[in-house]
Amino acid sequence: MSSPDFSFPQDTLRQMAQDILEHARSRGASACEADVSEGFGQSVSVRLGEVETIEYNRDKGVGVTVYLGQRRGYASTSDFSPAALRATVDAALSIARFTAPDEAAGLPEAELLARGETDLDLYHPWLLPVEDAIDIARRCEAAAFAVSPLVKNSEGASVSCQQSHFVSANSLGFMGGYASSRHYLSCSVIAGEGDAMQRDDWYSTHRDAADLAEAEVVGEYAARRALSRLGARKIATCEVPVLFEAPLAATLIGNFVYAASGGSLYRKSSFLLDSLGTQVFSPQVHISERPHLPRALGSSPFDDDGVATQDREVVEAGVLKGYFLSTYSARKLGMRTTGNAGGSHNLIVRPGKRDLVGLAALMGRGLLVTEVLGQGVNYVTGDYSRGASGYWVENGEIRHPVQEITIAGNLKDMLRGIVAVGNDVLVRGSKQVGSILLERMTIAGA
Repeated sequence: MSSPDFSFPQDTLRQMAQDILEHARSRGASACEADVSEGFGQSVSVRLGEVETIEYNRDKGVGVTVYLGQRRGYASTSDFSPAALRATVDAALSIARFTAPDEAAGLPEAELLARGETDLDLYHPWLLPVEDAIDIARRCEAAAFAVSPLVKNSEGASVSCQQSHFVSANSLGFMGGYASSRHYLSCSVIAGEGDAMQRDDWYSTHRDAADLAEAEVVGEYAARRALSRLGARKIATCEVPVLFEAPLAATLIGNFVYAASGGSLYRKSSFLLDSLGTQVFSPQVHISERPHLPRALGSSPFDDDGVATQDREVVEAGVLKGYFLSTYSARKLGMRTTGNAGGSHNLIVRPGKRDLVGLAALMGRGLLVTEVLGQGVNYVTGDYSRGASGYWVENGEIRHPVQEITIAGNLKDMLRGIVAVGNDVLVRGSKQVGSILLERMTIAGA
């Protein structure tokens, strides 16, 4: 299904992809794959009640990969004219002729390719008049200011609606594509004044705008989060349990995915090298991949190679059952693709029985982390060190906000040291997980 606001219907994208394949074959390519896409959207931001930005985007592009045996060439263009498409194929072929052969290069095995059409209900266009978008953003920010006079400033409230569609095809007979949408509403505010100012934010994102949180709810919660950070201070250096709030727990799972992905593995730059069948997480952790969930942000019937996606268990009772492999990385490792070219699809960490309050009670004394800073993750060794802020917990209850600290550990120990996973699942992307309680990390503070 395509929106009338797309400049090119799906049938046109399919014809362009077919023309590319035919031209590549006529020019001597042994194999070819083509990706044709188009997208458009609108973003509006309001700050202190006034419109700050209004942005419209409309993009289109074609990517062509050709093979001369096991020599690979790639070229792209944003020009959809027939002459430009032929020139792009010729450019890719020229590159391939000067590229060294790669024994892992090539299209997927034909039997692994997706066949037929699968509707995962991913397309919900939000053709929002700009005046309405401004009104939503203003209501969101106004709700934040209404919480307390201590909320004195704002980094703005934003509303964005995005729609796109694409077609992928290759010379083995695969052709597939669909339309999708993603919309969001966000607010970021500042509480306090002078050196005591604190900021925080909140946002909601979904395929269907009807599923977004109400503007007033997003603004109010952003304000309450900022207010709760007032009076933040350092704590003494210590080694204590650490509780990652759900949004940050997703980044911890993201660290695992990166280390378990083919690119890191065949380059031997991952601490999870040769870890299949071994205990990577604590025994209570179960992670499933569910690519076909309707409306979900990580759903897709096929990966970037055109390989059909399938439900699978990635981690069972803490044991790693599968990597995240594309066709190329799987061949480099002497394995079979897992349908993960382009990334993971709806990783679901089985929730436990406790919410965030229950996890804090279980922790007793330790640190609740709500924000991390920097990129201090070494995927070769697993060493983890990042700036952080959050809340100090005593006797299962928050005592005061914390800032200007560093949390450190090693991902091997952190993943195996997961004490509990919460049921406070927050879905913002392809990883669905509640808050995560870790047995112990080092806190570098005052």
